[in-house]
Amino acid sequence: MKSVASAPGKIILFGEHFVVHGTKAVLCSIDKRITATSQFVDERIVRIRSSLGEAEMDIDSLDNLENVQQKFMRPFFHVAKKTLMENSTKQGIEITIESEIPAGVGLGSSSSACVAVTASVNGLFRKLSSEEVVKIAIQAERTIFEQNSGADSSVSTFGGLVSYDLKSGFQPIPSRNDLSFIISNSAQVHNTQDVVRQVRQFKEKNEDLFNRLCKEEMDIINNAIISLRENNLNKLGLLMLKNHELLKQIGVSTEKIDLLIKEAKKTAHGAKITGAGGGGCIIALVDNSNIKDTLDNLRKISDCFIAKIDYDGLQYV
Repeated sequence: MKSVASAPGKIILFGEHFVVHGTKAVLCSIDKRITATSQFVDERIVRIRSSLGEAEMDIDSLDNLENVQQKFMRPFFHVAKKTLMENSTKQGIEITIESEIPAGVGLGSSSSACVAVTASVNGLFRKLSSEEVVKIAIQAERTIFEQNSGADSSVSTFGGLVSYDLKSGFQPIPSRNDLSFIISNSAQVHNTQDVVRQVRQFKEKNEDLFNRLCKEEMDIINNAIISLRENNLNKLGLLMLKNHELLKQIGVSTEKIDLLIKEAKKTAHGAKITGAGGGGCIIALVDNSNIKDTLDNLRKISDCFIAKIDYDGLQYV
């Protein structure tokens, strides 16, 4: 018996970094997915196979996740351990993870994998509801990121466009916009925790400026939500460019990212960093009138691909 589930990646349209300090963020899932396939094995082991490596643990050793050398795999072993304990099975599990999402570039691959693995492993016993899946997936992610907000796992599970803030949590944005983006990879490696620490230090040294930037960001986001509801691409693109200027001010852009933005905005409606910055990816908002020219420009200096909003979220295959 095999249990297969897939979950989409995500992009942050507005609000990265500032959301930690009280603003909203706007996220959406994208039509690039991670698929997890789980099956029973006779040995009392949990085996994980992926393009980024393989790992294996005896079931009796699953209490010691700190021994897992590939840190990114700890959440998957956590899910397997929880599921096996709850269902009192004597069999082991093999999990195969396949991805359409580049890893480590701010597109939510780790959260998407947690959601897909949670649904797939539990699907060997029963199909969980989306609400059950996201709760377990967030717990699993916290085995490596204790302060994880759950934003990425939530948008991956439920799909579509959402806003998020620390007080109110998640709110779906009522829209079925068929937005298109070009995602361009700077090929610069970044560490999210280091970049977050850098922004915190900037805030501590520039308290008044940072508070002013937060207010500007909140205005941008409120106007962006209106633009999304109206499907006003020109206004949305200009707001993306304004958001990127704020991110530059707090020091999370790079020369390569700025070059990608410069090229993208020659033809796209707008462009900005998505995710932590310090490397990773930019997103450029496009439609049929400018998608080819923007893609041609960016392909000269980066690896890039087209993505649309995914409204399906978690799927059992």
